[in-house]
Amino acid sequence: MTEYRRLALLVSDTERAQEAAADFRDIADWVPMEEAEAAVVLGGDGFMLQTLHAMLDSDRVIPVYGLNVGTVGFLMNRNRNPDTLLTRIGRAKPVTISPLSMQATTQDGTQHRFCAINEVSLLRETRQTAKIEVSVDGKARIKELVCDGVLLATPAGSTAYNLSADGPILPLDSHLLALTPISAFRPRRWKGAILPDRSRVTFRVNEPNKRPVSAVADQKELRDVAEVSLEIAQDSELTLLFDPGHALDERIVAEQFVV
Repeated sequence: MTEYRRLALLVSDTERAQEAAADFRDIADWVPMEEAEAAVVLGGDGFMLQTLHAMLDSDRVIPVYGLNVGTVGFLMNRNRNPDTLLTRIGRAKPVTISPLSMQATTQDGTQHRFCAINEVSLLRETRQTAKIEVSVDGKARIKELVCDGVLLATPAGSTAYNLSADGPILPLDSHLLALTPISAFRPRRWKGAILPDRSRVTFRVNEPNKRPVSAVADQKELRDVAEVSLEIAQDSELTLLFDPGHALDERIVAEQFVV
């Protein structure tokens, strides 16, 4: 059992989360994030991703225990009796995940860097289909993928947009990435690939002026990209805390048996 003496409480600005927060205000001596050993996040998956990205941006990463008052809550724990919260946090199972690092170059030559915990997706911006060259570790595997888009997902994100695009679900400890096309027209039979997480994947946009493409790293969008390179940020780790029996790896397995 791990005891976290200094906890921060982070609450989504949704009405539901704000109402639920009233039950948690008096159960602990909450401290600011800069003083905390761990954080309690009250909201949904979107707010959890927002919180994790804020920690990556600040270079101050601490364990996070999520309580779901959102819709899906895949990254969260069930919102139960507030009086048991501190005990639950002490008994929680830590799960470590690493984000994707994205380096993108736009059509004007400007370079941008973002991180993605779930996935990076490339999407056509207009009615014209996108034409994208797909390379893995410097070797072009598909010279021209004609599609609505393509994405690269981590195991933590494999049950999100990736699954909706018919991509594979990846066990959390698999050390794999899911490379998945979105509405591929040609090659029509290509359903994607499963890659080692040490791989470096590069997307190069063909005919970018005629067929503009945007890149979306979780919640951040960059328009008019020319090239996007992706790899796991091995030096960046995030720790999520889950109740026993409700850890993220169990949820990933369970998702494969939903009918």
